Amino acid sequence: MNDRERLSAIGDRLQDHAGVTQVYGEPVAHDGKTIVPVAKVAYGFGGGYESGGREDVDTAAENREAGEGGGMGGGVWATPTGVVEITNQDTRFIPFGDTRKRAVMAGLWFVFGYVLGRK
Repeated sequence: MNDRERLSAIGDRLQDHAGVTQVYGEPVAHDGKTIVPVAKVAYGFGGGYESGGREDVDTAAENREAGEGGGMGGGVWATPTGVVEITNQDTRFIPFGDTRKRAVMAGLWFVFGYVLGRK
């Protein structure tokens, strides 16, 4: 199996195991509404290979270590962002809010207002 085939196999596996439906479930239909989960999915990969031997200054050429190596790694990060609600009358996206982000922003605006109020 060459490198291109390996990468293709890894990509196929990720598509099978890291999609929105696998992470968050199938769309749900109830009372005329269908809810479809929405996620932000990011992939990252890296790899390397070394084939040369190690040659130290103090080591004679005939005593060199035969070298070879290789490595690959990757990861997937999935974050839920909201749902799509589908009804007979309307379709809308309902985002999930990040309450920590809101709290930090509220705190910053409070401090900003306090500083401006003192001047």
